[in-house]
Amino acid sequence: MFHEYRDIITQLKQNDGHFVSLFEKHNELDELIIQMEKNHVDKIEIETKKKEKLKLKDDVHNMIIKYKKDNNL
Repeated sequence: MFHEYRDIITQLKQNDGHFVSLFEKHNELDELIIQMEKNHVDKIEIETKKKEKLKLKDDVHNMIIKYKKDNNL
């Protein structure tokens, strides 16, 4: 996720516990969704998890953009 921001993500992971929490939850949901799809879980449940994951991705992206702006990058 966001490979073009690798350096910023590294900085945020080192300095922002909230960012780490969001980033890890996003990755956990990614794995969960893969498993749910493999196990043919109800599509509505999968879609709910995908929406949750997308919200987290938006939050992570917003934090990256704010970091860039705050640090003139």
